[in-house]
Amino acid sequence: MSAEGKHLFTSESVTEGHPDKVADQISDAILDAIIAKDTNARVACETLVTTGLAFVTGEITTNCYADIPSIVRNTIREIGYTRAKYGFDCETCAVVTSIDEQSPDIALGVDTGGAGDQGLMFGYACRETPELMPLPIILAHRLAYRLAEVRKQKILDYLRPDGKTQVTIEYFGDRPIRVHNAIVAAQHNPKVDIKKLRHDISEIVIDYIIPEQFRDKNTVYYINPTGKFVSGGPLADSGMTGRKIIVDTYGGVGSHGGGCFSGKDPSKVDRSASYMARYIAKNAVASGLADKIEIQLAYAIGVVEPVSVFINTMGTAKIPEDRIKEIVLSHFNLTPRGIIEHLKLLRPIFRNTAVYGHFGREEEDFTWEKTDMAATLKSEAGL
Repeated sequence: MSAEGKHLFTSESVTEGHPDKVADQISDAILDAIIAKDTNARVACETLVTTGLAFVTGEITTNCYADIPSIVRNTIREIGYTRAKYGFDCETCAVVTSIDEQSPDIALGVDTGGAGDQGLMFGYACRETPELMPLPIILAHRLAYRLAEVRKQKILDYLRPDGKTQVTIEYFGDRPIRVHNAIVAAQHNPKVDIKKLRHDISEIVIDYIIPEQFRDKNTVYYINPTGKFVSGGPLADSGMTGRKIIVDTYGGVGSHGGGCFSGKDPSKVDRSASYMARYIAKNAVASGLADKIEIQLAYAIGVVEPVSVFINTMGTAKIPEDRIKEIVLSHFNLTPRGIIEHLKLLRPIFRNTAVYGHFGREEEDFTWEKTDMAATLKSEAGL
């Protein structure tokens, strides 16, 4: 982002009923079911959903049994696709699986503690919100979560599971000053009056979530701009695991290595190293080392240590960046095994991460969101 003058920045989120997020949740539900029984399992599970069909594929090596069709149907049921007229429902959709084992060539390096793949991963943190996340993505996620909440609690009983949100923030320099516009697209029953829907979403969803100090007379709401959103979910659009990687991370702020998270066990550094990079970045900002920071980690398949570590504070560092890197390398074990152990990743915690963002959620299982290293980093830096 620009450090001077006024500018706009936009982030989006989607609800749990969005077809891509349906796929992500199915993949992570399968991972959870397996890792709960076999912590040594290797899982790279991908899902495609479309009208009347959920297709699960990938590579899974495990000594346990997982009833994949039941997992798929239960996940779809919990999301809310329970009626055939939605065009996709848990009881009547076909579930097809095509699973192979992980390549033994990969296992040669992973079983000895090496990275499950080559690649680059990023972590980011800033002071815009108490969660040390960019404000646009935090508000977009909260709007999406609120859409699901009012649907499930029958506060707005005409809503259906699919939905998208988007928030544009106006900044002055690095400081967010107001919401420029908010967009909500909410799937609905065909009988609801569009004027009622727009009124309800405005008051019960947007005004409920966006703090009053960020709204003014010039803030614009776009609610179901086409006037109709009846056909949604896998009926209206196919969904695939890993197609919402920007929604999953920082909403377009900073960089992204390109790898998705869902359906991958923690030996895959696409997931675990991204979590560790966020953990380091958040603790670094919480400790006062910098006001915002981006960290890149890179790995080679089968190699234990990262092949590179890069830290960028975008001019906000309180001590030299080289010194920050020294402190990070001395206090964080960046091997795949070290990451897994420190963040306690060999647990069935991943279904919950698959919607409303992997970062910025201070929940018990989100160990990478803890700031338990901040005091240590601050002391080491002499701040």
